[in-house]
Amino acid sequence: MTMGPPGILCVFAKPPRPGEVKTRLAVAIGEAQAAKLARAFLVDTWALASSLPWASAVVATTAHGRNELRLPGGQPRIWLQGGGNLGQRLERILRRGLAEASFAIAIGGDTPGLPPRLLHEAAQALAAADAVLGPADDGGFYLLALRRCPLGLLQRLPWSESATFAATRERLEERGLSVHVLDPWFDVDRPEDVVRLEKAIADGTLHAPATTRLLRAFRERGVRCGSR
Repeated sequence: MTMGPPGILCVFAKPPRPGEVKTRLAVAIGEAQAAKLARAFLVDTWALASSLPWASAVVATTAHGRNELRLPGGQPRIWLQGGGNLGQRLERILRRGLAEASFAIAIGGDTPGLPPRLLHEAAQALAAADAVLGPADDGGFYLLALRRCPLGLLQRLPWSESATFAATRERLEERGLSVHVLDPWFDVDRPEDVVRLEKAIADGTLHAPATTRLLRAFRERGVRCGSR
């Protein structure tokens, strides 16, 4: 019997609808342009996730608009996040991944150009560690990977706060999981994040083709995404 990849890589993303995604960027550039950026971010993130030979990639999305993703390469494998807060939805998806693979990794769809080395390090670290966390510069995390997920592991944690990473790491260790921490990275949520993204693209430290094309088109049309 042919064995599948040992891991599941779950890309969390909403359908890129104007007014429902990248709301902080929308304040600066408008809802329609922010939705276009969200789609470009997801296209680049999905291109990386679906290229890894050691993981089966899925999009973890909401029921509303699930058929609007339209990613290159055909319809992706889609899992519905279900209801509840982020912790409940993360736990639900990761437990589903662990039901069919030896480890499961969750990343967001708003990390275009996430270095592949960080994903490879996460997968390799899971040979010894129970969990892997990738700290984000805003105090959250850009990656959570697990080899086991006890019920209630991610309940009653602070989400979208500067203490999210620290509280999550503490919770994992309280529940007896050994934790490996990756190098920091950043999500793209605010105009200043776009400035950082553009600099990284320009100096070659970040590869995000769909995002690069869209940002170039924005500049040609006089649309400024970064801080003014």
